[in-house]
Amino acid sequence: MSSDSPNRASLDWSTASDADVLQAMRSGQTDALSALYERYSRIVYALALRLLTDPQEAEDLTHEVFLSIWQRNLYNPDRGSLSSFLMMMTRSRAIDKLRSRGSKGRFLQRWKGLVRSDSGSPSPLEQLSIDERSQRVHEALAQIPDTERQVLEIAYFEGLSQSEIADRLNMPLGTVKSRSRQGLTKLRSLLQNAL
Repeated sequence: MSSDSPNRASLDWSTASDADVLQAMRSGQTDALSALYERYSRIVYALALRLLTDPQEAEDLTHEVFLSIWQRNLYNPDRGSLSSFLMMMTRSRAIDKLRSRGSKGRFLQRWKGLVRSDSGSPSPLEQLSIDERSQRVHEALAQIPDTERQVLEIAYFEGLSQSEIADRLNMPLGTVKSRSRQGLTKLRSLLQNAL
């Protein structure tokens, strides 16, 4: 097969090189984009999902990456493989989305702070109620097994994900999930009538 002029009628996308597929795509063959998507969408989606941790956002980003390849001639084969380029583009756009998500989060935090400062500090009665609930939660936490309490405390007080907890405690992710689920069930039961 010649990379100079792929024949529209006889091109077998499964055996075509990336260069042939890109050339066909640039000449307007939409089936070439489909072939490219079929070839690389799984790895683009997997990276997007790993970085964004949201399936819908990862799917949207995957579509954006391939739409960008279709609309603009961004890839330069002299700078590396197409798969490397797609991974770099996916990573870059995912980081942009995470930054945007962080900006929105900071805005919401500032907004909440403004609302809180306008409403003033809690009344003595409200503060007493908050303190009592906090005390009940701590007492309930003390009643669950150490292994389950440890996982819950790391998750809620340090904000680590279950995967990060598994890494820190050097235990399987399934064990962390199980302990977390069991701990939350026991905590819920203990606090059911207390709060």
